[in-house]
Amino acid sequence: MAQSNVATHDRVIIFDTTLRDGEQSAGAGLTPDEKLRIARQLQKLGVDVIEAGFAASSPGDFEAVQQIAREIKGPIICSLARAVPGDIDAAWKAIKDAERPRIHVFLSSSEIHMAHQMRKGAEDIMGMAVDAVKRAKSLCDDVEFSPMDATRTEPGFLYRILEATIDAGATTVNIPDTVGYSNPEEFGALIKGVFDNVPNIDKATVSVHCHNDLGLAAANSLAAVENGARQVEGCINGLGERAGNASLEEVMMALETRYDHYGVKSGVNTREIGPSSRLVADLFGFAIQPNKAIVGQNAFRHGSGIHQDAYLKERTTFEIMEPESVGWRGEAIVMGKLSGRAGLRSRLGDLGYELNDRELADLFPRYKVLADQKREVTDFDLQSLMSEQHRFADTDRQYRFEGLKVECGDMVTPVATVTVGLPDGKSKTVTAEGTGPVDAVCKAVDEIVGESCNLTEFAVASVTDGIDAIGEVTIRVEDADGHIYAGRGGDTDIIVASAKAYINAINRMGVLSPSKNQITATE
Repeated sequence: MAQSNVATHDRVIIFDTTLRDGEQSAGAGLTPDEKLRIARQLQKLGVDVIEAGFAASSPGDFEAVQQIAREIKGPIICSLARAVPGDIDAAWKAIKDAERPRIHVFLSSSEIHMAHQMRKGAEDIMGMAVDAVKRAKSLCDDVEFSPMDATRTEPGFLYRILEATIDAGATTVNIPDTVGYSNPEEFGALIKGVFDNVPNIDKATVSVHCHNDLGLAAANSLAAVENGARQVEGCINGLGERAGNASLEEVMMALETRYDHYGVKSGVNTREIGPSSRLVADLFGFAIQPNKAIVGQNAFRHGSGIHQDAYLKERTTFEIMEPESVGWRGEAIVMGKLSGRAGLRSRLGDLGYELNDRELADLFPRYKVLADQKREVTDFDLQSLMSEQHRFADTDRQYRFEGLKVECGDMVTPVATVTVGLPDGKSKTVTAEGTGPVDAVCKAVDEIVGESCNLTEFAVASVTDGIDAIGEVTIRVEDADGHIYAGRGGDTDIIVASAKAYINAINRMGVLSPSKNQITATE
């Protein structure tokens, strides 16, 4: 596992901001328990820094950052803070119990941001930056400073603010391409300029944080590495504001695969890339596109006959990475209805899921139901089953799907009878009509829980091939204040999966709603 945050010539620090910038993706929202589970997986992946959140933004984010700081050992645990005393103090209070804490201070530095967002002059910004870093340094030895919108900042001013904040105590200075404006040649030259023009740059690690508005975030990050940057910030699956951040899995595997070119590597366990990607996709409710580099379902599939022929003769003709190196296990191992608890626990252990006796006892009946429905149960089916298990646990089972009956067709009005378990342990059954079976299910659930939501997105994806495949349904709902919550559900019956997803979204709305009145931040 990666342990050191000291930059070396042949080592790139991986700074993961999935739990902070990634959660700012439109429609995203995680419970504190979900954040902790992702942090544990990032620990297994071996990232050097986990930016656990923006502690001052809301009580919920503070709680999540503090919990991660107290429980995760190994990586540096970081909280973002604006260049204001209250934010810095909140960040320190949240992370002070971490084994290795870091405060990350950011402040706008481009002319357009200073004029229209901050409404302050350059010297005022310089003073704020220095004061903020000094305050953070008085609390925490490890301080990072980011001049926001650095790629549109006048170079001379950028060099001066970096020099001043390093003198004030910053141990890492981060160069953000906040709006994804730059290109690799230009960004590489900017990083080189930092090394050539900041006299005390040898006293700090140079980091980069690239956004993907033009699809260049990973390329820009790698260009920065070529020019001396030794920390790269990004998110699993490229999540983040607008078009997202640099995909860490792409950066990590580019360094690994093309060591001959870059001459540096990260310290991550690349075999945990796949599990990390799948967990983040599941908890965020954002499916991975099939052709996504490194982690997409098609990343190691060969459809062309010419490709297949060459691949069978020699794998390296059309594969530059071994699938196993990023957590793909080749052909999925199949289980069936005769498999017992020991076999289920063993296979789940191989997939990275460690279950105690209570969790196994809770899961096994649901596994047997699935095994009766399907001729074969694959690894992907098991992952879907575990995802559903976690979805219930993360919302404390406020409302529980218990059953439904649907009548529909082109000659009848769709009707759904839905039974939902209530938070008090009782159950309630309601029948409702709708324009279709899913609409009828949602209306029945609305009547049971006593409030209605605006369904803004409905998507179905197959977990595996075949007519008996599990269907994964993703639903997003919007509350009266315009906040969006994602829910997911899986079943061989997509109407049942839809009911589970809708109830999951309502449960998440109940858990996350109190923390939605929060400050947002970007770099």
